[in-house]
Amino acid sequence: MTYSAQMHTELGASAFAEAAANKRYRILDTRRTKDENRASTRQRRVLIGTQRCWVEHRVRGFTLIELMVVIVVVSMFALLAQMHLFGLLRKSTFRAQVQELVSTMQMAASAAAQSDRRYEVIIDIPEQRYMLRQITNPDLSQVLEEEVIIEDSFSATCRVVYVRFDDGDFTSEDRAKFRAGHSGWAYGGKIVLLDEKEQPYSIVVSRLNRMVTLEQGDVELLWPKSKDEVPF
Repeated sequence: MTYSAQMHTELGASAFAEAAANKRYRILDTRRTKDENRASTRQRRVLIGTQRCWVEHRVRGFTLIELMVVIVVVSMFALLAQMHLFGLLRKSTFRAQVQELVSTMQMAASAAAQSDRRYEVIIDIPEQRYMLRQITNPDLSQVLEEEVIIEDSFSATCRVVYVRFDDGDFTSEDRAKFRAGHSGWAYGGKIVLLDEKEQPYSIVVSRLNRMVTLEQGDVELLWPKSKDEVPF
């Protein structure tokens, strides 16, 4: 073999080896790129999964909080409705309504005794209502809005029939007024009411001792005696 042929053969082998090496490098580089892409894709999936779990956790957390708030609000409304219902049932009973009127009159007498203020309990028989007011106007026939302390009405289970004062005055179709001052009630008397069974009850107002009591039946009043009737 000549020298030129030998050189040509060596150059061909060298080129082949270089081409093979380049091909191997390209294969390795391709594999490395694929591995990097797989790793990047895996990391992105992990990150997306973590974010999704975090978002779902937050959604579940807010949903739970909102559910608890709704439960609390509904419970409060149910409690208020129950209290209102019990209040209506309590108020609908005859004894409860009469006791509220008795307490109102006792409060008027007590407040007047402890101060120089005057109070008036007005029983409106036609309207089946009553009112407690503090008297501030010299015109007693006029009731100012700022004077009203308590105003309430009777239900069908409690009905005012008539009012009789201890001076003999009587009314069943008008307003009856009980005034209380520092020295006590200006007039005593009785307020006769009927319950749902048409049974009479009497609220007795004593101007001797300021007491206001509830008694069963249409009781007789203790009429004040004149000076001629007093033996001493």
